Amino acid sequence: MTTGTQFLTAARFFLGTEYRTQLRLAVEALRDEDLWWRANDQSNSAGNLLLHLNGNVRQWILGGVGRQANDRHRAEEFAARTGPPAAELLANLDRTFDEVDRVLAALTEPELLEPRTIQGREITVLDAIFHVVEHFSGHLGQIILIAKLRAPGAINFYEDNGGLATPVWEQKIRA
Repeated sequence: MTTGTQFLTAARFFLGTEYRTQLRLAVEALRDEDLWWRANDQSNSAGNLLLHLNGNVRQWILGGVGRQANDRHRAEEFAARTGPPAAELLANLDRTFDEVDRVLAALTEPELLEPRTIQGREITVLDAIFHVVEHFSGHLGQIILIAKLRAPGAINFYEDNGGLATPVWEQKIRA
């Protein structure tokens, strides 16, 4: 396997399987009233972060990498104080993840070095994918923290087996 192929395989796994599963488990642990809860006015709710992640992934991967039309309103993602229920937000992200997987699966290794302009930045396709994976990870961590604050004990992704973190989230992957 080449480096580029391995990179794409890992990005597809993180976005389409690991992050998708952990996100669903964290969001499903929240009560309806906790989805749009904010710690303070400068913080985002899990609902805001779900809107933002969907917008970001669509803009960077579908629009930027896949060159599909994209009309994003980033400020609205953060301004919302209420919105769709968790099931709808997760369904929207699932559709986005499925579209992203098709775009990533179709990429060739030479295309990873092709230039793109996304949010006014001149980057390569590889840079865009890397950005989305790391960006998603950061906001996923925020959503997990909100779930742990608002639903203590409701989620657990790893078990400690003699100092090794054994994933238990993998048992909850949806086929």
